[in-house]
Amino acid sequence: MGAPLTAGRHFFSCRLAHMLLEGKKGLVVSVTNKNSIGWAVAEAAHNQGAHVIVGAQNERMLERVGELVADYPRMSAVQVDFGIPSDMEALAERVKNDFGTADFVVHSAAFAQREDLQGRFIDTSREGFGIALDVSAYSLVSLCKTLEPVLADDASVMAMSYLGSTRTVGNYNVMGVAKAALEACARYLAVDLGPRGIRVNVLSPGPINTVAARGVKGLTDMITYVHDKAPLKREFGQQEVAGSAVYLMSDLSKGVTGQIVFVDNGYNVVGM
Repeated sequence: MGAPLTAGRHFFSCRLAHMLLEGKKGLVVSVTNKNSIGWAVAEAAHNQGAHVIVGAQNERMLERVGELVADYPRMSAVQVDFGIPSDMEALAERVKNDFGTADFVVHSAAFAQREDLQGRFIDTSREGFGIALDVSAYSLVSLCKTLEPVLADDASVMAMSYLGSTRTVGNYNVMGVAKAALEACARYLAVDLGPRGIRVNVLSPGPINTVAARGVKGLTDMITYVHDKAPLKREFGQQEVAGSAVYLMSDLSKGVTGQIVFVDNGYNVVGM
């Protein structure tokens, strides 16, 4: 019984001696600034050997992202708005021209109108509901549909969610519904793309201080509470999410699809 275990350890030590994403090529869309979870993911992927195209939603954000990627030899920036079909088509063409095919795609985008994140969920407007679901959930479907021809076999797709998808969270409201839809979309996409070995998963970080998260009233209190109550009594942030993302991009996760991977120090398992 001892020999197989030794051989197994030797195999993994040899494999892990190399960068996990060496030679892989992919996308992280979208990034707002250096504190974005998407940026931490893009930087971690690059540091593990990947070539990364980093998306920005508009011209103003593209300038910021361009400054971020300037010091990274295997990174480049692109402007892409999920709501503009021509931007999506241009993104697929960019992947084809730069990479041929993409080995990973990270969807890191969400939006809801500020007034729909406060007060009572029941007061959500029809317009606000549609905007939140379109930008935060349907955009993943649209992204996968557009990029499907340029996704490599065994590619990895992932999106970013939050615990508010399955539990009510104050001042999260319609975004919780949108994240629930996002997670359901990921499961159905995992089935559609699975025959080619393409896996689709969701990362669910705890509350982290980012520009996007600051739209949720009381964010600082939420972060303190989770850090205090979670099983792991320490802070967590963008880097912990990036580490889990690298795992899902890598060949180490080839048997994982349709899953929600929590990165919250275990807070999601705690009851009273």
